[in-house]
Order: sequence, then C-alpha cells, then structure tokens
Amino acid sequence: MKKYLAEFIGTAVLVLVACGVAAVTGCSGKPDASYILTALAFGLTIVAMAYSIGNISGCHINPAVSMGVFLNKGMSGKDFAGYVIAQFAGAIAGAGVLMYLIGTDMGLGANGLYQDSIAKTMVVEIILTGIFVLAILGVTSKVENANVAGLVIGGSLTLVHLFGIYFTGTSVNPARSFGPALLLGGDALTNVWVFIVSGFIGGALAAIIWKCLNCDKDCDCCK
Repeated sequence: MKKYLAEFIGTAVLVLVACGVAAVTGCSGKPDASYILTALAFGLTIVAMAYSIGNISGCHINPAVSMGVFLNKGMSGKDFAGYVIAQFAGAIAGAGVLMYLIGTDMGLGANGLYQDSIAKTMVVEIILTGIFVLAILGVTSKVENANVAGLVIGGSLTLVHLFGIYFTGTSVNPARSFGPALLLGGDALTNVWVFIVSGFIGGALAAIIWKCLNCDKDCDCCK
C-alpha cells in the first residue's frame, strides 16, 4: 500500500504544482515567460518527486509510464492496476485542491485539442509520450544511473513540454489530463479521452521500441 500511497501523493503534487503554474501564469501556448515557466514546473516537480518517493514506488506518477514498465515486465498486473488507480485518484485530489485555491476561471491547466483535430492531437501526444517513456525506460535500465535518473526524467519532461505546450498544452500523462478535466467539465471533459488513449498508446509504443532495441538477434521482434 505504501507504493500506491506514494503514487497518489506524487501525482497530486504534480497536478497541484505544475498545472497550478500553468493556470496562474496564464500559459496559453504563446512564446512568453509563462510557456517556459510551465515547462520548468513540470520538469522540476518530477525531479522533486523522484528524489522524494522514487525509492518507494519508482515515482511513475503517470499511467503511461506504468504501462511502459508493465509491458517490459517491470511490475505485476496487480501493481499496474494499483498504480493507475492511485495516479488517477491523486490527479483528482491535486486538481481539487487547485480548484479550491483559484477556482476554475483560469482553467486548472487542462489540455486542449490542437486545431480542434483529434488526429493531430493524438499524433503529437503519442510521439511526445513515446519519447518521454522511452527516456525513462532507458535511464532506469541500469542501476548505476540511479543517482541521475531523476534529473534525466525531469529534463525529458521539460523537453517534451517545451515542444508540446504550443500544440496541446502537453499531457503525456492520462491522469494529469483527467484530474483537471473532470473538475472543469465541458469541452475539457468531453475531449479528455483523447489524452488518455494517446498516453497509453505512447507508453505501449515506447515499451515495444525499447524491447526491440535491446533484444537478442534471435528474439521474435527481430525475426
């Protein structure tokens, strides 16, 4: 249960702090200070959580990451389900605290469709989620990377936000999108399935790519 509690707390902090920065700075995808601050907020929150709860749960705080780890046989089906439930619950809790503090007029850092296109939005989110999860699978694959893993993961999340905020506000995390959307309702809730589906697809693709890049020449994916 400690692992699930850690994932709940970590995801709640991510939504409260990082989505909070996006909301209070008015981040809208325009090339201004709020854009950079939001990207940094997501990356730095991951760094803080990685060195806080990483030794307890691995600090996934993202169902897409858990999907990638699960498909690479890094966790059991039971833990995968427990992590995902805890992450979604944490995101709702974090969004709830944020809504209590600032209301809903500033949007709670919710994601939005790019040019009202589901297809374009999914392309952006699947690619960025794949990049992010692939970086995580790579840096956590060697024990000697443990001391720097949090920095690499946080830097990778900052990177995908620097590119993706313009298009979708950057999700790469189904739970992060769901919490604010649930409390905002309206179009945010109607369209949140796009970010949930894209996140899981991106995480799964990253797991497949990682497996193929690191398999033996006689394995199934190389035949």
